[in-house]
Amino acid sequence: MKFLFASDSFKGSLSSHDTARLLSEAAEKVFPGCETVSVPVADGGEGTVSAVVSACGGQIVTVGVHDPLMRKIDASYGIIDAGGGRRRAVIEMAAASGLTLVEDDLRDPLITSSFGTGELILDALDRGCRDISIAIGGSATNDGGMGCCRALGIRFLDEDGNELEGRGMDLEKAADIDISGLDPRIKGSGITVMCDVTNPLTGPDGATMVYGPQKGASEDTLKRLEAGMRSYADIVSVCKGEDGCFPGAGAAGGLGFALKVFLGGVMRSGIETVLDLIDFDRLLEGVDLVVTGEGRTDRQSCFGKVMQGVGERAARAGVTAVGLSGSAGEGYEEIFDHGISSLTLTMKEGLSLKEAMENAEQLYAEAAEKMFLGLRTEQAETLM
Repeated sequence: MKFLFASDSFKGSLSSHDTARLLSEAAEKVFPGCETVSVPVADGGEGTVSAVVSACGGQIVTVGVHDPLMRKIDASYGIIDAGGGRRRAVIEMAAASGLTLVEDDLRDPLITSSFGTGELILDALDRGCRDISIAIGGSATNDGGMGCCRALGIRFLDEDGNELEGRGMDLEKAADIDISGLDPRIKGSGITVMCDVTNPLTGPDGATMVYGPQKGASEDTLKRLEAGMRSYADIVSVCKGEDGCFPGAGAAGGLGFALKVFLGGVMRSGIETVLDLIDFDRLLEGVDLVVTGEGRTDRQSCFGKVMQGVGERAARAGVTAVGLSGSAGEGYEEIFDHGISSLTLTMKEGLSLKEAMENAEQLYAEAAEKMFLGLRTEQAETLM
């Protein structure tokens, strides 16, 4: 038997490496002499860089950038071999422009900027990367991507010709855009934008109105930012002919819009991008069973998450995939429509979430062994 283990992390308790180790130990107990292959997987959110670098044998690079409040910090991204002598950078914008970098009482999308994300891209270009994949979840910003693009040489000007800093408050001031200074290396680079939200740039479902409140925007601030974003979209439309209505334009406070319009980025599902980066289809060759999982499986698991992506890839390859997750929520059954044939849970009746988290490793090990025993029983019955 050959097993492939490809689970997401169980946030707050188990890493992908932990689950792989525990699965390997359980599989060897039940199927002595079996072959196991494991690969960490993420869906384009937190942990993407770590998972891809680990799976591909890449390197983590740390560089000084500016955080959302323009304070100097160190942020990291990954570089992997893209084949043919090419280098690919894998960036999480949250590392430089994420909400978790800003203290609760300082969160204000009027003053935050995505400038640091642009600095990460610039550093990747300096290191010879011409394929750049950017995960854009978890932002603290609502600047339409102005800050990021400013770091790469684009100038946003007010009506007097003064250059704007690229903060949320500058959306309403933008009157002209000078793209002549955009780093020329962008033109020869491939930019992939890992994005699973479909929000447009403006409107009730747009960047500001949907995500602004969690970034610290008051009702008055939301109105001001939305008006500014609409004005900014009009200016960009004149300059680049793009109105911001495409799905994902509103991701990361409009960073999705800027990456596509100004940098030529291609929007892709995060999990699909990650699976391609780690060459998952090749890993499936000769595999008898795939085990995947996550902390909680529910309806959201079917929208660009790890179990959906792994299950669908396995199904296309004709390989059975099963899930081992912490718990199940409403709509979890829908995962069975995405290549997952069964689901085992580590959570036991009567346990509180706190107790489950504290004993996560033991519970996972027990559930893994139970799952493999069940598979062995099925296998024996099939042979009878």
